[in-house]
Amino acid sequence: MAVQLGVLVPTREAVMSGRMETAPLLTMAERAEAAGFDSVWIGDSLTARPRHEPLTLLAAVAARTRRVQLGTAVLLPVLRNPVVLAHVVGTLDRVAEGRIILGVGIAADNPPIRREFAAAGVPWDRRIGRLLETLEICRALWTRDHVSFSGKHFTLEDVTMEPKPHRAGGPPIWIGGSGPTALREAARWDAWFPTGPSVEFFAEHFPAIQAAARAAGRRSDAVLGAAYVTVALDANAGAAEQRLNTFLETYYAAPAASIRARQATYAGPLEGCVAWMQRWIAAGCQHLMIRFAGGDQLAQVEETASRLLPRLKG
Repeated sequence: MAVQLGVLVPTREAVMSGRMETAPLLTMAERAEAAGFDSVWIGDSLTARPRHEPLTLLAAVAARTRRVQLGTAVLLPVLRNPVVLAHVVGTLDRVAEGRIILGVGIAADNPPIRREFAAAGVPWDRRIGRLLETLEICRALWTRDHVSFSGKHFTLEDVTMEPKPHRAGGPPIWIGGSGPTALREAARWDAWFPTGPSVEFFAEHFPAIQAAARAAGRRSDAVLGAAYVTVALDANAGAAEQRLNTFLETYYAAPAASIRARQATYAGPLEGCVAWMQRWIAAGCQHLMIRFAGGDQLAQVEETASRLLPRLKG
């Protein structure tokens, strides 16, 4: 299988810079499809890192595109009621005619995100259990009728949801993160989708995830390897490094070095980026989602489509 390449629509950056209009974001998604990218992605946050609501915006992107897969990178399901989430995503998959990918995560532990959970009425110390139950409920409601569920956090009795998603069984669920929960749960779902911290970490842990899937009776290729990477391209390596560091510090309000220790990042010329991404592919990564570190997003879509995609796709 040839590697697939996606691009993140910069909803967070748009809000940070005071550009609330959705038209430029939709235009970028259209351009990404026309340029040959395989997928378009949107991130999620309520208050910690304000941005447009991803499922709503993906519905608009679905109406403006025909081919690209449309994903969340990543959604925080625990901030939503599981039955409502299953209904919204099921309808979204109908709008997109089966092109939705549900990338999910549990969120990093920092004060703004804890305040976000409090604002949504979600106990921080229950987030992992709520996430796992939410995913089980969504898959059940997408798959069958008369669903009953009894968990520590949610209880359902004889619930049927219509319409079910366009794709049988619902959208694939990609598990984001690189912590113990993500490494354990990825084998149960459809993909492992970490943001890092490195290709070496990916190469070490992805085979173990695949082995766990096989041990559970699944096919060897049941779990896809994917990665969320942040890229600053510039022929001047120093300028690329400065742009990446400035982007990360502005985005996260934290030292760039601490973010780069946890996330997969590249700064430098395009040729070096090709070699770096080829290492991910060699490690088993089949889908790379690119977040551009600031700059002219449309120009970078065009540049990577014309110069990077052909090199990686053969």
